[in-house]
Amino acid sequence: MTAEEFTVEAVERALQQLYYDPDMGKKNVAQKWLSEAQASPQAWQFCWDLLRPEKVPEIQFFGASTLHAKISRHWSELPAGQLDSLRSQLMAQVGQFAAGPKMVLTRLCVALASLILHILPETWPTAVPDILCAFQTGEGDGPSRCLALLELLAVLPEELQSSRIVTSRRSQLRSALAAHWSSVCRLLQQLLQQPDAPGRVRERVLRCVSSWITLDVCLQDSEGILESCFTLLKESEIFDAAVETIVCIISQPDCQRFVDSLLKVVPQVLALQEQLKKAVQDGDMETSHGICRIAVALGETHCRTLLEQVDHWQGFQALVSMIMSCTATPGHYPVDETSSSLTLTFWYTLQDDITSLDAERQTLYLQIYRPLYFQLVDVLLQKACFPRDEDFTAWSADDKEQFRTYRVDISDTLMYTYELLGPELLRNLYDKLGTLLTNSTHPSSWQDVETLLFGFQSIAETVDVSYSDVIPGLIGLIPLITANNIQLAETIMFTIGSLAEWLSDHSPMLANVLPVVLQGLSNPDLSVACVSALKRICRECRHDLHLHANDIIVVSQAVLVKDIHKSPQCMWIMQALGFLLSALPREEILGKLLSLVTPHIQQLEKLASEPPSSANKLLIVHILGLLSNLFSTFDLNKQSERLEVMRHVQTQPLDNNPVVVVLQQAFPLIQTVLNKWLSDPEVVEAVCAVFEKSLKTLIHDFAPLVTQLCELIGQMFSAYPQASALDLTRQLVHIFACEKDLFSPITALLELITNITMSIFQLGSRDHPDVVESFMQLHTQVLKRKADLYLSDHLDIKAVFYCGILSFKFPETPTLKATCLLFTELISHYEDLPTVRDVLQEDGKLLLQTLLEAIGGQSPRSLAELLAEVLFSVSRNCPSLLTLWLRDALLPSGFPSSHLTAEHKEHFCQQILREQVSKRQMKDIVKEFALLSRGLQGTEYAANY
Repeated sequence: MTAEEFTVEAVERALQQLYYDPDMGKKNVAQKWLSEAQASPQAWQFCWDLLRPEKVPEIQFFGASTLHAKISRHWSELPAGQLDSLRSQLMAQVGQFAAGPKMVLTRLCVALASLILHILPETWPTAVPDILCAFQTGEGDGPSRCLALLELLAVLPEELQSSRIVTSRRSQLRSALAAHWSSVCRLLQQLLQQPDAPGRVRERVLRCVSSWITLDVCLQDSEGILESCFTLLKESEIFDAAVETIVCIISQPDCQRFVDSLLKVVPQVLALQEQLKKAVQDGDMETSHGICRIAVALGETHCRTLLEQVDHWQGFQALVSMIMSCTATPGHYPVDETSSSLTLTFWYTLQDDITSLDAERQTLYLQIYRPLYFQLVDVLLQKACFPRDEDFTAWSADDKEQFRTYRVDISDTLMYTYELLGPELLRNLYDKLGTLLTNSTHPSSWQDVETLLFGFQSIAETVDVSYSDVIPGLIGLIPLITANNIQLAETIMFTIGSLAEWLSDHSPMLANVLPVVLQGLSNPDLSVACVSALKRICRECRHDLHLHANDIIVVSQAVLVKDIHKSPQCMWIMQALGFLLSALPREEILGKLLSLVTPHIQQLEKLASEPPSSANKLLIVHILGLLSNLFSTFDLNKQSERLEVMRHVQTQPLDNNPVVVVLQQAFPLIQTVLNKWLSDPEVVEAVCAVFEKSLKTLIHDFAPLVTQLCELIGQMFSAYPQASALDLTRQLVHIFACEKDLFSPITALLELITNITMSIFQLGSRDHPDVVESFMQLHTQVLKRKADLYLSDHLDIKAVFYCGILSFKFPETPTLKATCLLFTELISHYEDLPTVRDVLQEDGKLLLQTLLEAIGGQSPRSLAELLAEVLFSVSRNCPSLLTLWLRDALLPSGFPSSHLTAEHKEHFCQQILREQVSKRQMKDIVKEFALLSRGLQGTEYAANY
């Protein structure tokens, strides 16, 4: 594409193709060409031709967009002496398009705003007053000129916000613009107060106000216009825009500097209560929502400031009461009202701010607001109440999901409120629940019972309720509840689950609630809540469940065999049983474990004898998942530690760990399954998970299985190299590195999988980033735990080194992280491993070049710190090599980036070669070099990095 082709005619042809050609390929070509045209120097000329009055709006819009692109991105191209001409032409164009089309006018205003930001305040300090004067007194249609001026005023601060400008310059421009707020504000207020001003003018005025407020302008200067905005709330067609503007003004944190002005806003907000009340009565959700937003914005943003004005406590209390009325808006969220959810964060803020005041004021405000928070609890529980069954059935799925999320928010608020109200809150809830359940003359609805339990559960979920005297009573009440509704039954289960820690300290009470959970276990509609409760009880109370163990195992096994629950919940049940079994007397464990796993082993045996199919595969993966989840919590080591602490005696290691016995028996079957599914990633991963979960809980008890497992992993990895097999090997290295007798098969396995992975690299490893990542992690672990393995001829560290060099080229961040960690560890062995020393002396320069390439732009900037750690490891462990090769590596022109000058490189070398002490300093040096290499030094983008 030659420069001569960027003509007006060519641009118009490309635009025609972009807009109207049905061929997407041609559209994409046109789009790319037009981007190049906009970036070309010729764009400074052809953009004006595209704006001529006879052109169609689409072409004019592209001309205006091009003008903005040139000013915002290619300002340095503007020829000397052309600024005045560009400014006057642009001002004239804004005037000519004042009457529309609107999309062209907006782009021209954005372009003029960009120009102003380039030359304010040095070259054009009077830009704002000049614009006000030009568009108020210029020729042409007055209303159109007014709208054009308002558009320009609106986009000026917006362009400042969206442009990439360094922080110091942005601050300077913000101050320069804010200095003219009083004159802009006067004009805007005049326009708002004109009785005959059209609605669109007033809407544009309000948008201008919202835009300028972001410049942190003085609230005192905005009092008049804020008052006008409150007046506009009575006009329905402008209501939404007025709300938006008021919220924008009073949400500025800087308002706190102007306490007198802020105090004047409080009565203005309180004056909206009648309008709010009428809107609620009329079911006008938009109006009630808008007024609620205003009250909450004032209360939430300035809570601390208003609390500190003790002389005005009554005004603030009235505002808090108004917000309470918003929380208590009648009807169900989100079907009948949308206001109450806006208020929840305010109650956090008020509580935090009260408790952070000095003791005297805190005492005063607690007297006022503590009763209000008890009222808030009642309101929130009422809002969390489910509607009648027939109404809830008619709700859409989206409404139900919004209501569920809303209840979660209410739950969080109740939990937080407990910090202020303490045990008295639980006493209130318990008294109300007791009254509901024992009042035979007025039977309670399930919704009322559910919402009180929901309150209990919200608090007990995260707060320690062990010292509450009402929990035993609550546990006694639960069996009295007739759970004839799914929502109520779910909440009962979640409440029991939330009390699991309390039950562990009060084990006699388990008999009250465990039957409720076990009974619910057979109901698929209660799956998540019921299984979750069972798992929590088995985890927290496992040492007290001996008497209940048979019941739990029988019921759990029955629901697992009947396929009542979905796969994730089946896994939770197995985790629960793992906790339970590992806490039983040792003589009972193996028998119960075998009875539990035998049906699943038998099913696996049947599947292994059948021809492979997708249905069979799903079942095989499911059964293997059941086993791995069972073994993941079957932790006899922790049980031994607990007994040791309790009895102060040294417990003997378990000779025949029940899990080992089961795995030894199942090993031939797993081998048979694998023989049919060796090339299937999901089955291989599921098999690896069984052994990995077992390894993590068995630790050294796993020793009898090591040799067999190493052979199995070798078989799996030879047939189909997979990350899960490498991760399992890494676990073996971690646990058995110091076991001389056991490490021989692990060493043989390491050699095998290293050789296989080398061949993957030789054939092209780009399709296996997960395998490469796990390979790097495995050898990092070997270097940490058993570095002397690299002294043998069979494990070639040089080959690992070259694989690592290739891994730096990968785009995947996790792979790059693993590679950085490998090299950081590897270099630390420069002195004690001759093979490491040899490879670094031979190819240290290659490593440096690869690192510099990664830092200079090949790798994501987020990895700069990890790359710096590798460089720091070189600097600490082999500084002579760094001195020898660093400058040499940076010598080629344009390497590692065309943005770097010889001075940049030399400065970087001096910094790096000096730094051998502070890793933090090294990271800063590398990050700065990474920014320079990408041409980002000094940009706002870099400042936020």
